[in-house]
Amino acid sequence: MPARILLALDTPDVATAIAQIRAAGTAVDGVKLGLEFFNANGPAGIRQVQAEGRLLFLDLKFHDIPNTVAGAIRSALALRPMMLNVHAAGGPEMLRRAAEAVAEAGEGRPLLIAVTVLTSLADEDLIAVGQQPPALDQVRRLAALAQREGCDGVVCSPREIATLKRDCGATFKLVVPGIRPADSALSDQKRVMTPGEASALGADYLVIGRPITAAADSAAAARRIREEIQAAVPVP
Repeated sequence: MPARILLALDTPDVATAIAQIRAAGTAVDGVKLGLEFFNANGPAGIRQVQAEGRLLFLDLKFHDIPNTVAGAIRSALALRPMMLNVHAAGGPEMLRRAAEAVAEAGEGRPLLIAVTVLTSLADEDLIAVGQQPPALDQVRRLAALAQREGCDGVVCSPREIATLKRDCGATFKLVVPGIRPADSALSDQKRVMTPGEASALGADYLVIGRPITAAADSAAAARRIREEIQAAVPVP
């Protein structure tokens, strides 16, 4: 199945976020709103963006003691996101309590996704923070932990897609930033791949921002990415 596109809205401004959604058109499936936007606008700003009718990935990366994370998730459930995330490095109890809190939303609960290793980090960065490279090994450890404690999937770089699909199975969701069309700049991402490559390997959601939002024609850029994704998935 082709990966779904989540448009990363990396702005603190509500009007800009809404304009970017409208400019991207119908080729994107949902939006990602993170700390920059949330800290500027809070839940009210999130709701204004949701009024545009797109699925919401609430990218707040909760990482704290288990009780605090569980409480934060219960508060976030009021926004009815399609997906929210925590840091897998928070440990087993934090992940377990997060999964329990998400389950309280019942049948329509959001997906709980754990962040493994940020795509801005390379092996030398892991060494600097006391973790053992290579990045792939750390991602595998954290993904296995997240799955064991009840998470629905993980955020990973494109380079880990194939391995995690083998490790964790086809139903374990992979949310993948670090997506750059061949003609795009890398910016602050270090472990990257094209949309077609990532979709063909089994990514479930592709988080894509600047290649769409900074394009002269955002709708055309989004359509090209959608076409590349669809072309990369073999016809049964």
